[in-house]
Amino acid sequence: MNDGFSFQVEARTEAARAGSFRTPRGEVETPGFMPVGTQGCVKTLTPHEVREVGAAMVLANTYHLYLRPGHELIRELGGLHAFMRWPGPILTDSGGYQVFSLAEINEIRDDGVLFQSHIDGSRHLFTPERVMEIQRALGADVVMAFDECPPGGADRTVAREANRRTLRWLERCRDRLHELEGESPAPRQALFPVLQGNVYVDLRRDHVRETLGVGDWVGFGIGGLSVGEPKPAMWETLELLNREIPWERPRYLMGVGYPDDLLEAVARGCDLFDCVAPTRNARHGTAWTLSEGQVNLKAARFKRSPLPLDPDCDCLACRHFDRAYLRHLAVAGEILLDRLLSLHNLRFLLRLAQEARSRIRDGSFPSWSRDWLERYRGNRG
Repeated sequence: MNDGFSFQVEARTEAARAGSFRTPRGEVETPGFMPVGTQGCVKTLTPHEVREVGAAMVLANTYHLYLRPGHELIRELGGLHAFMRWPGPILTDSGGYQVFSLAEINEIRDDGVLFQSHIDGSRHLFTPERVMEIQRALGADVVMAFDECPPGGADRTVAREANRRTLRWLERCRDRLHELEGESPAPRQALFPVLQGNVYVDLRRDHVRETLGVGDWVGFGIGGLSVGEPKPAMWETLELLNREIPWERPRYLMGVGYPDDLLEAVARGCDLFDCVAPTRNARHGTAWTLSEGQVNLKAARFKRSPLPLDPDCDCLACRHFDRAYLRHLAVAGEILLDRLLSLHNLRFLLRLAQEARSRIRDGSFPSWSRDWLERYRGNRG
């Protein structure tokens, strides 16, 4: 692996793995969830609070930081770790998903993607080389290759063309990052390719094998899932990838972070996760609980409830406030609720990942996860 990076599978139960991803800025136990700090912060929370709920690694977004405040300014101020005051490892995505999600204001070409800023309408060209230059300036520990993510339901022709372009772009990302590391004494970065292919089994298999043919990668990003495809197709795809991706490398399932999806993916060999759902749901007044599934704090049934949000949780919200007060905050539109539920939802996911790791290590993961999912899904509110 690259200097300072290693991954070790410490235990396994069927396809589920408990491991350790070591980076120059610290160790990340897997399965592990990475809170999303799109613009250099996890919404409403301080870095200290994100650490306190158990996060070891966070994600930031190349597209957004490029547009505002700008990667060169962040480099001038000491890099992203210093800028956002996060001492642990950081992963930056390539910005590709954001670029492609703005389909009405972009133009995909073989050299890159010409897109229009959602902030001021200015035009920009993201090429594989440019994306590596931006991520080098940001100084993240793990950087993602620029890829084309076709939408859910894309036909085979579109998915095959996206695979072709993603592979060519990966080679260009690899070469440019190697040049940049030779030009600068800054710490080395781990480049993860992004595996595409939609839900087409042969395209997924071919893309993994072609990606293995152009580099010895520290880890792999699994892209193009949780974008609208049926859940059974997602699980089938992950089962295929579990057989194809080298066992000794970490697998990062991009954009997945609902509790039941996380457990299903862990059971199919995935190690790292990220998603905006914990904090986005919090801003809409919803929280995850094992006893009642997902709950909406605006519900009238909580108006006089003296119970904690989740009696099994040790987060700040559950230790110090009852449901009646949280409902009051929700109805009144108080921002304190956003913070409390963000802390709770992140803690819920991080504890779930920790428990899954423990269960993998003692061999009880299959029966425990089955029971957990049955209880959670049976209690959705």
